[in-house]
Amino acid sequence: MTMPAGLLSPSQEPTPVWIDPRCPELPASLLKPEGPPPAEPKGLWIWVVRALIVAALGVTVWASVSYRAFEPMILFARAHVWARFFVRPWILWALMGGLLWVCRAALWFLYRPQPPVSLSEAPSLTVVIPAFNEGPMVEKTIDSVVAAHYPRERLEIVAVDDGSRDDTWRFIERAARRHGGLVTPVRFPANRGKRAALEEGFRRASGEIVVTLDSDSLIERETLLAIAGPFRDPSVGAVAGKVQVYNRREGLIPRMLQVRFTITFDVLRAAQSTYRTVFCCPGALSAYRTSVVRQVLDRWMAQTFLGVPCTYGEDRALTNWILEDGYDTLYQQTAVVHTLMPRTYGKLCRMYLRWERSFIREEVHFARLVWKRPLRYRLLALYEMIITDLRYPATYLSMGLLAWLVWRDPLALPRMLVTIGAFASVYTVYYLRSERSWDFIFGVFYAYFSFFALFWIFPYALVTVRARAWLTR
Repeated sequence: MTMPAGLLSPSQEPTPVWIDPRCPELPASLLKPEGPPPAEPKGLWIWVVRALIVAALGVTVWASVSYRAFEPMILFARAHVWARFFVRPWILWALMGGLLWVCRAALWFLYRPQPPVSLSEAPSLTVVIPAFNEGPMVEKTIDSVVAAHYPRERLEIVAVDDGSRDDTWRFIERAARRHGGLVTPVRFPANRGKRAALEEGFRRASGEIVVTLDSDSLIERETLLAIAGPFRDPSVGAVAGKVQVYNRREGLIPRMLQVRFTITFDVLRAAQSTYRTVFCCPGALSAYRTSVVRQVLDRWMAQTFLGVPCTYGEDRALTNWILEDGYDTLYQQTAVVHTLMPRTYGKLCRMYLRWERSFIREEVHFARLVWKRPLRYRLLALYEMIITDLRYPATYLSMGLLAWLVWRDPLALPRMLVTIGAFASVYTVYYLRSERSWDFIFGVFYAYFSFFALFWIFPYALVTVRARAWLTR
């Protein structure tokens, strides 16, 4: 039987990915994980859980349309004339937010991932891996790319050591020697930042498609074929991959983030993909048409905000420049990457601070460019942007009103807690449906954790938006 072009024979298969002792769980598509798989709801219990979530959905719908759901705030507004200027907009936002949820659900239902490319039609592809003080993990990242199901003669890897102060360069060099010319190692004598490392990779890339991959992440075997699929359409400039938590079994925070990420990508980005305007193609895994990246590269590198050069948030910024030039951005559910996430509260806060600062900056940019999108995409993008941005004043207003209501009526607190749990349960429906894991409950935990432990992140990010420190690097 004739072997398809680019398909490696068993003797040519690359060295398999090996386990990082810090992260014992590996994706099943790369290597069989150690230890038992996570428990799954079975038999009668799965129906009990589904019934509970359906009940939560009913409570949520009732809360969205019922007068009684807003009764405490309405009474508050009647008793204090000044409060009407705050309560009425809050109720309007809550109703519009409910409508947005319905729209997202409908768009998610319509979403379908693009077919992957076959081995014979696979385009030339360059994977750029920027690394800074990553140690042995960068070698495992490179190994996962080499182990991917992709024609070797159409694949190249550019690994850039961004002036690391540890042994990162040694592991990059070792991977380059083991993989015989497939890896191009690049070393900066001093730290220049992630944008500079990515720029170096973009300028060196010889592939038609360039993929960015964080150095603490592992891709699945079919990821490269999958992420190249949407580029059959010449209007596509960038494609976002699906990010999963690699160390999801290492504590409460990674477990909560796993549920949040699954929902964020498979629901929110899937909905955005249906109107071809994914707001952010993530740094952990994204693909770009090389010619398009080079078209916006100088503007991206020279970007400033409030007179300060931009450092973090390079992924959202690059997505914005590509959208501004008239290209579409899509989400490819079948292109999966597993990435390390913080395990402690302090590191999580530093990561979120970086994300929120870049969110503020890039929302300003997006608000200008969204008017250039085709009308059929523009209206949905504008609606999502407006409701999403208004969640911040609405959240802090509700916290202030909650404090006042609890002081007047202690029963207001349990009512609010039930409401938070009910809305969180709506989103966990998808996780339970797709993962069939008891871990869906961590999505509800995250809703409370976010409300009470992360509420300060956005205001602090707003007043320190000009800060340039990477924080987690």
